[in-house]
Amino acid sequence: MINKYHRLIAYYLAIFIIMVGIIQFLPLIVLPFYPDEVSYAWCFLVPGAVAIGVGWLIRYLLRDTEIVKLEKHYDAVLVVLVWLTAILISTVPWMLKGDYNFSQAAFEMTSGYSTTGLTVVDTDNTPHVFLMFRSISLFVGGVGLVLILTCAFSDKYGLNLYNAEGHNDRLMPNLAKSAQLILSIYTVYIIAGTVAYVLLGMPLFDAINTAIAALSTGGFSVINESIYGYHSLGIEIVSMILMLLGMTNFMLHLSFLKKRFGNIWKHSETKFFVAVVAIIIPLMCYDMLKSGFAANFGESLRYSLFQFVTCITTTGFVSVKSLAILPSGFITLMILLMLFGGDLESTGGGIKQYRIIVTLKGIYRSIKNTILNRKMVTTDFIERVGKRYELTQSEISSTSSYVLFYLILLFAGSFIFTLEGYSLQDSMFEFCSAVCTVGLSVGITGYHASKLILWTANVGMFLGRLEIMVVFEAILRLFKDFRERERN
Repeated sequence: MINKYHRLIAYYLAIFIIMVGIIQFLPLIVLPFYPDEVSYAWCFLVPGAVAIGVGWLIRYLLRDTEIVKLEKHYDAVLVVLVWLTAILISTVPWMLKGDYNFSQAAFEMTSGYSTTGLTVVDTDNTPHVFLMFRSISLFVGGVGLVLILTCAFSDKYGLNLYNAEGHNDRLMPNLAKSAQLILSIYTVYIIAGTVAYVLLGMPLFDAINTAIAALSTGGFSVINESIYGYHSLGIEIVSMILMLLGMTNFMLHLSFLKKRFGNIWKHSETKFFVAVVAIIIPLMCYDMLKSGFAANFGESLRYSLFQFVTCITTTGFVSVKSLAILPSGFITLMILLMLFGGDLESTGGGIKQYRIIVTLKGIYRSIKNTILNRKMVTTDFIERVGKRYELTQSEISSTSSYVLFYLILLFAGSFIFTLEGYSLQDSMFEFCSAVCTVGLSVGITGYHASKLILWTANVGMFLGRLEIMVVFEAILRLFKDFRERERN
């Protein structure tokens, strides 16, 4: 028996299917500039038209659906279905191209919408229209599929769905206005980044796609050698700025625009980031010099800074020819940075720095309580965007549980990779890159990777982007509905 919430989910999903259909058409804007690629237009027109038609038909059949607030965890079901739908529909153009099977196409689009950046594509020999399609998936996935979708909902009910995707930021009192502001900020950053890249000698097409990839912390590059291929310090600096903007909490962007700079400095994640820079960068430089990878301190600092930023922002660009030749200690530090990830409520992935801070405070509280009188009540506070909050034991416990589950997932995925014959360090690095939605690769994932590798990475990227719990909430909700249906 289909309940009213299932019907409402189908209605909302129909709206989203139409939106994804429209997204299939967007890459076609490059065809006037590359007319020799017009033969690929049908790869996008067919799935786009079919998606719009199917979405419109479902919405028409469900036109009398009552719009109500989704009951607990049904919003999680809708979010998961929205993401799966976007990925599945977007695999079609790649399969119609004829060079990719379903596993490879699903991997590429999961990587795109999750803003990971791992790829099975030889970018140097891929049509511009497909490269633009990947960048569009980064932008849409980075800003948030639900953020765009909720513009079609009422503010009252859209907010619950928006929160279910992992967002707690609300820049304006009205959700639709918040969405518009976020999109406006990101668009301005992309335009500015594109202009900067062009002034530094990067071709316009490369500049647009690289700016989108950097800001969305996605890391898809239009050349196989990534940022290293441009051999430009200026391009590296612009890329680092865009990556840092992408990993920054949306609310901090608003504080910057309103010139509330105190909110930025007092923010707990800002302080944590500065501390990590002060500790990790010297270690990276030392390992670079000791291993002989860098000839002098200036060179070691340049390499270390860029790889530091690309890891902690979970972007995935590289400024070295190959990650495989980096020192072992350097690789270990990169894994740690990927796990830290970006700010909460940003396009960055990873565990997120806020959760690391809360977990560390919990460890400190536990140690302190073993030393002090157990009857004493201690209170910890944490500052976020200019506001001081009391850190409750409940939040510490839930956050610590999340971190533990995340690490279990990391080791499980890494173990599966070792079954394919890869070393533990390489396996951990590659799967960490997937689950933290980073996109750095030591060569395990790629066009010729086995289906086991691709689908393990797919699961990691999907869970990492939706921050794990929403997926399990959706599964438990559907399982509960199935059990109730069986009893009836």
